[in-house]
Amino acid sequence: LIYCYRKPKTKRAKRFLEKREPKLNENTKNAMLIRGGNANLTVTEVLKDIYAVKKPFAVLYKRKNITRPFEDQTSLEFFSKKSDCSLFLFGSHNKKRPNNLIIGRMFDYHVLDMIELGIEKFVSLKDVKNSKCPEGTKPMLIFAGDMFDVNEEYRRLKSLLIDFFRGPTVPNIRLAGLEYVLHFTAVDGKIYMRSYKVLLKKSGCKIPRIELEEMGPSLDLVMRRTHLASDDLYKLSLKQPKGLKPKKKKNISHDVFGTTYGRIHMQKQDLSKLQTRKMKGLKKRPAEKSAEDGGTTPKKSKSA
Repeated sequence: LIYCYRKPKTKRAKRFLEKREPKLNENTKNAMLIRGGNANLTVTEVLKDIYAVKKPFAVLYKRKNITRPFEDQTSLEFFSKKSDCSLFLFGSHNKKRPNNLIIGRMFDYHVLDMIELGIEKFVSLKDVKNSKCPEGTKPMLIFAGDMFDVNEEYRRLKSLLIDFFRGPTVPNIRLAGLEYVLHFTAVDGKIYMRSYKVLLKKSGCKIPRIELEEMGPSLDLVMRRTHLASDDLYKLSLKQPKGLKPKKKKNISHDVFGTTYGRIHMQKQDLSKLQTRKMKGLKKRPAEKSAEDGGTTPKKSKSA
């Protein structure tokens, strides 16, 4: 494919291209949710529920797309460039791999990581008759299980799930805004995804009593195939521009508690000329003064 660059003719096209230009602080990552050519009802409902959780930073493709990401990735890269999405979730179903999900992310509009998950159990948002969180709520992510820290594939899956569900970066946090929890547990070769709504109730003091109410969706997943980037490419994708790196300040250090220490360089001081407090006890006697001058001064004779 040959792309020819043309200058924008309208202000709207210019603004559109400026949004897609590289920035020091990138925009919130968008995700595209794609149905395969043979997606069944379960896979379709899963994509709809995750789209409801991910909104407004998601694009749901309603038409079926006949593609196989592990064999041909050109269609995913095309949709990524078209919709400006760096994350994707592809759902399919066949006899060999029933109720199949492929979650992945892009780097420079090319597939970086891709992990295939099988759905063993699914509870929809509609099946749980509880109150829901408003659209666009930033979730709190909790990961439980040693596999997320020991196994390389599970460690990469944890990083991928954080990228997918983390939402926008916020400068401040409000207690009432912490109302949505996504919990991932890895045990016995399975990944359990649960979502809860945080209820703040009266406790008789300033700190409220916290209760979790299941909200949906709920998924029991099993890992199947993986397509992970090489170590060199993965390090390249994590590289930060020089403008974001904090500038080093000389002679300043921090301890483990966050206390800042500064070192000041001064010239050697002459302590003999140091002005002290004037006290009678610190005054020099005449004998001491004469000794410093190198001789004795004759005493004055008393007048008769």
